[in-house]
Amino acid sequence: MVLVAGLAFHQIIEASKYRDAEERQNYRRILTPGPRGNIFDREGRLLVGNRPVFNAVVSLNELRKDFRAEYYEIVNQARAINQIINRNEINTRARANVVQRYLNQINLIIGRHESVNSQKLERHFSQSLLLPYPLVSDLQATEYARLIEQIPVDSPIQVITESARYYPYNSAAVHILGFVSASTEIPASEVPGEDLLTFTFEGKVGRSGLERSFDQYLQGTSGGEIWSVDPGGFQFERIEFRSPQKGHDLVTSIDIDLQVIAEEAMGQKSGAVVALDVNTGEVLAMASKPNYNLNDLSPFLSYTTDQTIRDEGGWLNRATQGVYPPGSTFKVITAIAALRNGIVDQHTVINCPGYYLVGRRSFRCNRHSGHGPENLIQSLRDSCNVFFYDRGIATGVENIAAESRRFHLHEPTGIELPGETHSMLVPDPAYKKKRFYESWSGGDTANLSIGQGFLLVTPLQMARVVASIAKNDLSIKPTLIRSGATLQKNVQQENGIGLPPAQLQLIRDGMIAAGSSGTARLAGSPNMPIAGKTGTAQVRKDGQPTTLAWFIGYMPVDNPEIAIAVLIEGAPEQDTNYGGGSTAGPIAKKIFQTYTQKRAPLISSP
Repeated sequence: MVLVAGLAFHQIIEASKYRDAEERQNYRRILTPGPRGNIFDREGRLLVGNRPVFNAVVSLNELRKDFRAEYYEIVNQARAINQIINRNEINTRARANVVQRYLNQINLIIGRHESVNSQKLERHFSQSLLLPYPLVSDLQATEYARLIEQIPVDSPIQVITESARYYPYNSAAVHILGFVSASTEIPASEVPGEDLLTFTFEGKVGRSGLERSFDQYLQGTSGGEIWSVDPGGFQFERIEFRSPQKGHDLVTSIDIDLQVIAEEAMGQKSGAVVALDVNTGEVLAMASKPNYNLNDLSPFLSYTTDQTIRDEGGWLNRATQGVYPPGSTFKVITAIAALRNGIVDQHTVINCPGYYLVGRRSFRCNRHSGHGPENLIQSLRDSCNVFFYDRGIATGVENIAAESRRFHLHEPTGIELPGETHSMLVPDPAYKKKRFYESWSGGDTANLSIGQGFLLVTPLQMARVVASIAKNDLSIKPTLIRSGATLQKNVQQENGIGLPPAQLQLIRDGMIAAGSSGTARLAGSPNMPIAGKTGTAQVRKDGQPTTLAWFIGYMPVDNPEIAIAVLIEGAPEQDTNYGGGSTAGPIAKKIFQTYTQKRAPLISSP
């Protein structure tokens, strides 16, 4: 009775337990990641898609008889010469010999000279037996055609298709879009059998840019199969199959026409360009140079490509990760701080003799001969340093710093890109005391007033500043997601910059004057009036004095729609033809022109 009861317990009560153990021993699961979703620009043009990748593979499952026959052949040869037999080494050699014979067939057809890597083959045999073993990856179109035509139908060699990322515009918007790399850490699948031994085909995971920020959104749903296997672990019968599903598509705010023209206008210069939609904060273009061709990273990033990009400085997105003194573009902030604190009004006039004394130290103006008497509008038009030295010191460092923080220059914008820098800096006496153990001086305030000294910002931040002035709204938040797209976009609440309309108009009139007859005139034209502000700052790069050329501006002047920030770095300090107006302004002009040309049909249509 005891024996019968025990038998009944094991066969009836614990039957499910043993069935589970049998399944774990006799069944295997294979997962196949779904294709990633596409990425589009604001007009529906494809920025990132998927292209087929053809790989020649062989199923080790179908080579078992060949492996066995080759094993015995090697053993017989060893016995014939009384050689010591090491069965593990012979098994390894047998598998490599068999696979190499099939690889030789491929080499003969497509004219290659590939050879089997024994270590890689053994690792695959022991860890990924149920997956096909790759012989030749990423076949060219002609190679694919030859193999399909000449490989016998019953051959264990197969040509399978995977997907790799494809970038129709090559190097355009590389720092926005980002790249992917192969990974088996794909999202959880709906294929049952989580407790089974699982083999996974490589999928793609976002490593930078939008590919990384929206990786889960773009990832497809994995499909897969469940197979019964024989005692050797080879496939026997497929039990279940589910197809993988493509991921969600992403619609960005980028206008690829503006993006391409921005990068072309920059040429080989290092720097960044950002163009924002004034009304929504959407990024219309964000260019950073040096850049690289995204197609060189697909289907994989090689060491050589990585090193080349690294040596050229191409990995850095200068629009969001580069910090620079903004130069005279910062004068709009100083002017707003002075207006809000009653230090400047429409009647304020400061005489510029070409220099300004702070104690015994002389601070020069950008025009050494001086501008003479200038009011606020004229000083913005001519970018007169003396006016802003004088009014900046009168306004005070704390008020200028506070105004900078109101315009969010002390913090990241929160744009949907990984790695946005936190190294921006709005200095004040407390900072200098903590960092250098020194007191703040009048000379520090003079430098801050014209955007020099310790102050550091990103080009994206300055694009946000000029968009805020254009719209009279401090709540503008840059975004790379198209308004109305599937993903939720930040809802913006209007929050004025804190100036009465008449005072705000003084700032705008000064920028309009700069765009028509002042330092920013090369960014506009009589037929395309713009509001702008230029800047030229000096820094040290790689131990050498270097000039930075800045431009910020917007258009149309009466009803702003687009705001642009341009930063070009790397010219020697002694290059007198290099500056915000002469170098950065013309780049902005080409973007304004392209925007105007695209806008014209919309205006003329009923």
